Amino acid sequence: MTSRNWVKLFISTLLVGGFTTGVVGFIVRWDEFAPIFADFDILEILSVLFWLVGVGLIFSIVSQMGFFAYLTVHRFGLGIFKGLWNPIQIVLILFALFDLVYFRYKAFANEGDSLFPYFSIAFFLLIVGLVVAAIKVKQTNQHAFIPAVFFMVAVTAIEWVPVLRVNEKSWLYLMLIPLLACNTYQLLILHKLNKDSQKQRSAIAKKPSK
Repeated sequence: MTSRNWVKLFISTLLVGGFTTGVVGFIVRWDEFAPIFADFDILEILSVLFWLVGVGLIFSIVSQMGFFAYLTVHRFGLGIFKGLWNPIQIVLILFALFDLVYFRYKAFANEGDSLFPYFSIAFFLLIVGLVVAAIKVKQTNQHAFIPAVFFMVAVTAIEWVPVLRVNEKSWLYLMLIPLLACNTYQLLILHKLNKDSQKQRSAIAKKPSK
């Protein structure tokens, strides 16, 4: 990827993170923010919006760090494990989903609490991962399916760890949705930026040297 496209990806992902968190923040914490809308306190609304966007930019950076870390790990995995890399990713996906249910239940559930809320979050993450992976396959090829699911499920879960430890419901969704939005955007735009970078390099190579 050329530096120009890398900067384009960085800035556009920041915008996705900031915008998504701004919208999701008002939704998941509506009970807290409803009074300022009822009073039509513009300054307070804008200050909350700026705060949410700032938090979203942080979530976006976390997402981008996870994305580029995965690209590196994926290359190492292909080089070291070769044909076994996809089965290994499947096992790691299952471990990530199991951890989201079992360890969170053990850490935060009270006696008699249902497992359903813990299963539902893991199930939601898996469904999003499968849908995004299916779109990625349509855009590229079938070999992209398992890596895409791994990134959307396992890597997102790792990025999500800071609020998973807190287990505060509004923060769980406030971080998860922007992470999924940023991760989806980066995953689906990557091959387009790579193609654009190749065209830019080809155009530069064709220019006559002085």
